[in-house]
Amino acid sequence: MKRIDCLQAIYPRLEDCAVVTIMGAVAAELYSLGHRPNFFYLEHAMGLASSIGLGIALARPDCKVVVLDGDGSVLMNLGGLTTLARYAPRNLVHLVFDNQVLLSVGGGAPGGHQWFTTATSTGTDLAAVARGAGIRRAQLVEDLDDFTEAALDAIRGDELACVVARVEAEMPASFHMDVHMLENRFEFPRALQRIQAKTATGGRT
Repeated sequence: MKRIDCLQAIYPRLEDCAVVTIMGAVAAELYSLGHRPNFFYLEHAMGLASSIGLGIALARPDCKVVVLDGDGSVLMNLGGLTTLARYAPRNLVHLVFDNQVLLSVGGGAPGGHQWFTTATSTGTDLAAVARGAGIRRAQLVEDLDDFTEAALDAIRGDELACVVARVEAEMPASFHMDVHMLENRFEFPRALQRIQAKTATGGRT
């Protein structure tokens, strides 16, 4: 399955969530579906999306937090899984797109060049690693219907969850993003305030 299809399947449900994406392809593809101020694109911080998401989830237990991550980033900070499990915020969902390569950091290019493969290409199962770290609700999915069901169930749920999606190693159509990092830095907390106000008034703003 394709990462962009996975993102498109859950995009409508992300409107009232605090969404943290890792750098590169994931951020670019989410942006291509339509930027929202509650999307925080964590550029130049590979491996730390789950850490940022954890901080938000603990500080804002009223808000559902969705972290969009990649296999290379998770492998770079495996301790992040143990920290998620230790604090186990019930409002955090960790979605990991596993394409088995370091695509976003320039490890290759379409047209014949070989990508730098990650450990998931040689047998590492990140869902099993997450369960071993203590995240009870962790699963690997390999088709779009299963991903959509698992991700939406996790977002609707009330438990720390990790869904690892096995996706194709495919570049986004474009890496172009018009949102400046500093602008994103300030619009994101304002968006969280609006979500808080909406929650407090039962959906009325």
